[in-house]
Amino acid sequence: MIVAFSVTPLGVGEDVGEYVADAVRVVRESGLPNRTDAMFTSIEGESWDEVMDVVKRAVATVQERAPRVSLVLKADIRPGVTDALTSKVETVERHLAQ
Repeated sequence: MIVAFSVTPLGVGEDVGEYVADAVRVVRESGLPNRTDAMFTSIEGESWDEVMDVVKRAVATVQERAPRVSLVLKADIRPGVTDALTSKVETVERHLAQ
């Protein structure tokens, strides 16, 4: 499954990059395949529990320093599929090249 999520600290001012970096650090240290872009971090794992544990820890890390946290999450739950984080993008790129 792939989960794309965005965690945003609230009540800490406009510059939230440091807080977001703390959350992304948790994701990267998890060892699961992941990507971060300007809006979301995507993480891929074998099970709901495996991926959501990382999301929960990322949110908790931000929550340690922010009085309020917003979480946006989108999930693609497709058992038996692996490497979708890469293959989905490759499929779109292949169609764009035509």
